[in-house]
Amino acid sequence: MFYASWCGHSKNAAPDWKRFATNFKGIIKVGAVDSENNPTVTQRFSVQGFPTIIIFGDNKHSPKPYTGGRDIDHLNKEALRELTSLVKSRTGSGSSDDSDKDDVIELTDSNFDEMVLNSQEPWLVEFFAPWCGHCKNLKPHWDKAARELKGTVKLAALDATVHSRMAQKYGIRGYPTIKFFPAGPKTDDPIDYDGARSADAIVAWAMEKADASAPAPEIVELTSASILKEACEDRPLCIISVFPMLFDCQSECRKKYLDLLKSEADKFKKQKWGWIWTEALKHSNLENALDIGGSGYPAMVAVHGRKKKRTTLRGAYSSAGVHDFLRQLSVGGATLPLYDVNSLPEIKTVEPWDGKDAQPIEEQDDDNLKVEL
Repeated sequence: MFYASWCGHSKNAAPDWKRFATNFKGIIKVGAVDSENNPTVTQRFSVQGFPTIIIFGDNKHSPKPYTGGRDIDHLNKEALRELTSLVKSRTGSGSSDDSDKDDVIELTDSNFDEMVLNSQEPWLVEFFAPWCGHCKNLKPHWDKAARELKGTVKLAALDATVHSRMAQKYGIRGYPTIKFFPAGPKTDDPIDYDGARSADAIVAWAMEKADASAPAPEIVELTSASILKEACEDRPLCIISVFPMLFDCQSECRKKYLDLLKSEADKFKKQKWGWIWTEALKHSNLENALDIGGSGYPAMVAVHGRKKKRTTLRGAYSSAGVHDFLRQLSVGGATLPLYDVNSLPEIKTVEPWDGKDAQPIEEQDDDNLKVEL
């Protein structure tokens, strides 16, 4: 388990993780990595959030992420499944159970469009032939991968010898052929699967593609207390940007900052951070609580709502400066200075920005002023 000392989820997971290690002592090696003090190994395994649990099975060169519950019952069940799979793979006995098979969705010519193309979820589809030996060898791995990816990527199978219309549409020439349909609106040009035909490889490949195709987080303007709560109390971190006032940075200038934020949020979307922005002095009590804005705008601060800690971007608010700051946060932020946040203030409700330039203040003509004595 990769963890961070400041992470509330890591602290909550620790007791059951220790019990889990005791339960399987001498059977499974259970370890923990402090990511703040071990950034190199954390980056090596592309750890993006905490805690992250990675399973190193029989093939140590092909680890896979664990996406199940972190309580003792789920951990015990996963360990038993891994042990059972290991025994079966080494003895060549058995195959996936019925519950695994049920997780593979059966596709046909008639339901393909509705289920896959009209879906916003990611799909990994196997086109197979019943007589194909490679397909038969893949089946237990496909069943297992479907169970492990349940809730993240939908795995399906289509008999191309029966449902030839879809097989022809996607140019299927050999079996098995696996194609990935990313999340969001679908196209007629899915991604060819090019990984190994093992459950571990399928899971790792699908998770990587699903993360890459996930929509970028929304950058939300801070207009109410509920927005701050959702971004900062219900997420691992919230990234708050304060832009200059419109008179100092008109709409074109502000939109450039928003585009920069959107680009960086997309790069770090695996983190599940909250992203909000506001205008200088619109929520001065928040700026005072987070001690930002004193050295000018734009400014950025990362807040751990539950931990009541913050750290501020000290470099330039540029693509390079912001990216480096966020990259350090993504691997634990061990080198960034942390400061206490006593409490997040109450946020007043304000009108959202209309996307336009600031309107100049009209001055009255002195000749039209009447002074009564």
